[in-house]
Amino acid sequence: MTATTTDSPGTADGRPQRNPTRWVILGVICLAQLTVLLDNTVLTVAIPSLTADLDAATSDVQWMINAYSLVQAGLLLTAGSAADRYGRKKLLALGLGVFGLGSLLAALSESTGQLIAARAGMGVGGALLMTTTLAVIVQVFDADERAKAIGLWGAVSSLGFAAGPLIGGALLNHFWWGSIFLINLPVALLGLLAVVKLVPESKNPSGDRPDLLGALLSTVGMTGIVFAIISGPEHGWTSARVLIAAAAGLAALTAFALWERHIPYPMLDMHFFRNSRFVGAVSGSILVAFGMGGSFFLLGQHLQLVLHYDPLETGLRMSPLALVIVLLNLTGVGVRLLQKVGTPLSIAGGMGLLAAGLTAIAVLGRDGYGGMLLGLVVMGTGIALAMPAMANAIMSAIPPEKAGVGAGVNGTLQECGNGLGVAVLGAVLNSRFAALLPAVAAGAGSLPAALAHARTPQERHAIEDAFASGVQSSQLVGAAAVLAGGILAAVLLRRAERARAAPADQAA
Repeated sequence: MTATTTDSPGTADGRPQRNPTRWVILGVICLAQLTVLLDNTVLTVAIPSLTADLDAATSDVQWMINAYSLVQAGLLLTAGSAADRYGRKKLLALGLGVFGLGSLLAALSESTGQLIAARAGMGVGGALLMTTTLAVIVQVFDADERAKAIGLWGAVSSLGFAAGPLIGGALLNHFWWGSIFLINLPVALLGLLAVVKLVPESKNPSGDRPDLLGALLSTVGMTGIVFAIISGPEHGWTSARVLIAAAAGLAALTAFALWERHIPYPMLDMHFFRNSRFVGAVSGSILVAFGMGGSFFLLGQHLQLVLHYDPLETGLRMSPLALVIVLLNLTGVGVRLLQKVGTPLSIAGGMGLLAAGLTAIAVLGRDGYGGMLLGLVVMGTGIALAMPAMANAIMSAIPPEKAGVGAGVNGTLQECGNGLGVAVLGAVLNSRFAALLPAVAAGAGSLPAALAHARTPQERHAIEDAFASGVQSSQLVGAAAVLAGGILAAVLLRRAERARAAPADQAA
């Protein structure tokens, strides 16, 4: 990479002098990264509050979550190439500004439409931040300290995933739902000032041009598909609204694939998909994100609306999933298992445990937290075992000179999987809930709206039971999808290993 800053003066042994503020820069970057990652999970405990205060239907809440994920997924790769070409410091500062402004607009929203639009704006800022934070670390730290810095950055990322529901629950117990967005403002402002003052600029003016059309086509395509899935339960799967959205989404994704094959600087190199090892690992990665995104969307509602915990109690009861993942990642259990049994078995075993955890929550956790706790621990174990194997498989299937692109592809497809998980499992929940509602609440788009029609305790119980059945069905569908993904990934990876071993056997 070509830096715009002048060379640092050397030390006595001839090495370049280290940036004296590098650890402060790392702290600022980790704080910004933590804020973005918190926003991926903090909404899970705010769903009942948003439903009540904004009169939001379940489909509206799905869009509040997916507006962020879809925009971020569509822009991640393009934002990375734009940062390389035009300046990482500029794009990092721009990302903090956009994310802060989006957070302010989200906190002040007075309707579901305004909140969805604000979340989309936050997704733009999040994409710029996610792609530039690691690049700045690589730029600021030398080879001797880089591994330690990246390790701290990764630990903060895991902490963000774990802390989202806890912080959201604590805020919602004392303030209104907008507080979960307002906490981003001081972080964004502090980060912006620190980036402008401390972070040196670097860029590669001869790098690939950003693939803006590719970003637009991929975002439009995914949005069309998700729109069709979310709209299906309410408007009918054969309605013009659903069919037109699905057709437009498929057309845009087809155009995206054709465009990426015929330009010299593709956002996503379609030749990667000729490698069965890459395809197998990506399939598993998408479906793990599918299971995690969909299950978090369901868990917060299950705990608050079915089991009647308050937001902070909900956050505490969701935390074992993330804490197990963090603990097993820090102890390196997944890496050691990968070295012992190989990639296909690690992924199949991890995704099998994730599916078993979802099933345990659906079957054992419907009426109490004990079964849910077991399911959360099993889910966390499965994710911690599968993720290192999938990341290793993806990166080893890509040429070393394209490692950055490979990491971006992995992040993009995980965001897509998260959005699809919320859309598909939310659609199953909506369909099942609508089918089981008693006549007095027919047509209600959410549990609070349905309960407002209940006149007797029996009707209230029937409505709550319909919602619990919808959550259970969604979790079982998610478990089946994850299990199928684990089997598919293992088969493709095993086939790739055999194909790679065949030439060596012939030579021997």
